[in-house]
Amino acid sequence: MQLIEIPPAGARRLLPLLQDLHALHATHQPDRHTAAPVEADLEAWLTDWLADDSVTAVAAESPQGSLLGYALYQIETRPMLPVRPAETRAMLHHIAVRKNWRRMGVGQALVAAVKARAVQAGATVVATTYAPFNTASAGLMRSMGLEPVLTLAEWRP
Repeated sequence: MQLIEIPPAGARRLLPLLQDLHALHATHQPDRHTAAPVEADLEAWLTDWLADDSVTAVAAESPQGSLLGYALYQIETRPMLPVRPAETRAMLHHIAVRKNWRRMGVGQALVAAVKARAVQAGATVVATTYAPFNTASAGLMRSMGLEPVLTLAEWRP
């Protein structure tokens, strides 16, 4: 396994993993997620997102060239506020690992890569969100030193 960056032109390679991740969320939170987004729309969205210089997709690739997983993160510069200091942080937006490669260290390698790249970019914080039903993601984040600090609650009519 090697870790590679996926450029905007390679967004299509991420689609099967993104669709699998999205299906999990749509199943558990149908009011928050579109059940079956159009593939072309997903690709265009990912391509545009990856074109932003602050956004990076790092992927684990097999020796045969297939993607085993990916992590998509963004470096954010947050200005000082009266209630907190300024900070540069990496926001881990997505992490997905192909089902037959889970629990084999792929997710850990991806999170470790995001943390290392974040520090190299000057970040002092790595943050992420995960849904309460996603215990696998919660366990991975905790195993990599990311501890919950906030709870987001929603109401939808």
